[in-house]
Amino acid sequence: MRTLSSSDFYRFHTANLREIEGAMRHVARDLHRAIAQSQRRTVSAYTRLSALLLGTWAECRLQKLLYEPGGRGFSDHDRESIRTSKSQYDRWTNTIDLAFRRQYHIPTGPLQPPRLPHTAHYRYNGIMDALSTHLRPIIELRNKLAHGQWLYTLTNDELGISVPEMRAVRRENSLTLTLKHNLLGHLVNVIHDLIVSPPTFIRDFDDHFRALESARIDLQSRGYLKYEKQMKDRYLRGRRKSQFRRPDEELQQKIRERAYEIYVARGKEDGHADDDWLQAKAEVFG
Repeated sequence: MRTLSSSDFYRFHTANLREIEGAMRHVARDLHRAIAQSQRRTVSAYTRLSALLLGTWAECRLQKLLYEPGGRGFSDHDRESIRTSKSQYDRWTNTIDLAFRRQYHIPTGPLQPPRLPHTAHYRYNGIMDALSTHLRPIIELRNKLAHGQWLYTLTNDELGISVPEMRAVRRENSLTLTLKHNLLGHLVNVIHDLIVSPPTFIRDFDDHFRALESARIDLQSRGYLKYEKQMKDRYLRGRRKSQFRRPDEELQQKIRERAYEIYVARGKEDGHADDDWLQAKAEVFG
């Protein structure tokens, strides 16, 4: 058996990520249908499954980052040092730390001025703060769900109930998870540029963080009750129209609805209407 190369692992993680994202789309579709039809138990189950998948997506996305090809990517030694981290969150922070050290030639010591330029220090702190605020809770939630704590979350020693984490689990819903996926996507794009293309990282940093901030504001300001009502109203309108619709019109409506679900699952990112329609059409005609 031949020894697997870093390009092999990059291919494996890319394929894994594609499968996870496909699963996320399918679960989101069924979750939206359950919300529209007021299937409370199904909504609860699929919401937790969506949260578990989002944490899994984050873990796989990091694995793919570690094996990004090209001269600026990580070495086997770099990856091994990151793997020794105690937690998944620590792997992320150590990845950022190592990427900055390589870019600014600071092998040891604190990453702060005067050794680290002030602008770079601002970017470093911005990324680390975003990781702590937005990614860490997703990782912790994923860990609880992966250990079967879907309704009651336990303390780390598993001898008591963790009330704050239990509340965090119950606060999640289809809208918050969609917006968090969108937000984390912008954050990962920043980290990808840092690792693969430092000039691109510097050029696009502000754009990425503006998008991240916009996603954060959406997460804080958009309410679930309105989101839920819109889904239910759309479902009822569709039911009424379907009573008078010819078969071909029904198929077109299903494609439109599925294309919109795909659009929502991606965080309502524009520019992919044709791709969404073709994917929806393929799924409807099966």
